[in-house]
Amino acid sequence: MIRTRAVRWRRGVVFALPGLWVLGVVVWELLSPRGQAVQLLAAAPAIACAGTGRRQCVAAAGACAILALVPLGSAGRADAGMRVGTCCAILAVAAAGCAVTVRRRRLLRELERAREVAATAQSVVLRPLPPRLDGITVAGGHLSVSEGALVGGDLYEALATPYGVRIVMGDVRGHGLTAISTVAAVLGSFREAAHDEPDLADVLRRLDRALQRHLCERARAEGRAGPGGEAERWLGEDFVTLLLLEVCSDGVVTALNCGHPWPYRLACPAGDGDGVSARAAAVGRGDPLPPLGLFPLPPELPVARLTRLLPGDALVLHTDGAEDARDAAGAFFPLARVLGDAAGGAPIVPSRVIDRVQAALLRHTGGRLTDDIALLVLSNDRRRAAEHGPRPCLVRSGRPRR
Repeated sequence: MIRTRAVRWRRGVVFALPGLWVLGVVVWELLSPRGQAVQLLAAAPAIACAGTGRRQCVAAAGACAILALVPLGSAGRADAGMRVGTCCAILAVAAAGCAVTVRRRRLLRELERAREVAATAQSVVLRPLPPRLDGITVAGGHLSVSEGALVGGDLYEALATPYGVRIVMGDVRGHGLTAISTVAAVLGSFREAAHDEPDLADVLRRLDRALQRHLCERARAEGRAGPGGEAERWLGEDFVTLLLLEVCSDGVVTALNCGHPWPYRLACPAGDGDGVSARAAAVGRGDPLPPLGLFPLPPELPVARLTRLLPGDALVLHTDGAEDARDAAGAFFPLARVLGDAAGGAPIVPSRVIDRVQAALLRHTGGRLTDDIALLVLSNDRRRAAEHGPRPCLVRSGRPRR
């Protein structure tokens, strides 16, 4: 209510400013011994144009300025030549102001349409996650360096497949349209391969092949192909860090990591959790594979068994922008501590964790982000399945098909 009143008050001041300007010029002209301020009346339509951007207000300000010449003329403060010149200046400024407002409104309509198209396209690339997948509650969030952008260099997706809930979290080198095209290529391949390939390793191989094709096509389009027509793609210029996860029906989480930060596990406090924050601990063992796009994948892919999500526990995936965010003093963002505080006690609500962590990130950085930040929270709500003894999930070897 207070904010609404303040907005209305500021809006009223903006509308009244041209009239106050005319009144001030008239008073100054009448009280000044020499009376040389009458030409300032021509600024009233320009003030209305800058303040409101409406043709009606510009026309009203011009009419008010012309009418103000009447008392000045009757009082002998301005001769006929000065009044005619001022009147012509007022009409010229009012006409120019009306033309500017028409063009401004047309540009605003085009901008609104462009924003709608961009928002639709971005939602197709990085589409909203379903709130629940096969007993797993899901929530995702994204903070972009580019103002107004929903998609940057970060990507994430979660799908319910016959082999379990499969998740991808990645970070494309760079920003802008180039990074968005790479994000679209990787996500499009994942959405098909996650349902088609029974082995998580084969999903990663499909993503790698899709990325190779995309980079080769882009290199040819940009004229960066080699003498034989092959694109020079192994130069380390374009790559994607990637984390592939599979959550089985018994809560076992397996993963393949290509140069991406390992996730955090939020353990649900014992009891009702009142006044006790969840514990955040990093999960992940061994060195990850190189990012996709730098080197070919090895023949054997190490599918790692990360952890087991008990009912009520959660897993937090993130890009490196979350841990690398700094404040004005150069201190890094304490992600693990903030995750525990954001989760609070039981039950852990993924959407609430996302909102609290994003707010803490913006406070820590003062709203000045230096990298895109993506967060994805998965909470295990399979209580009934756990009580009836879930089917175990086998870790596959990751050998390529022959």
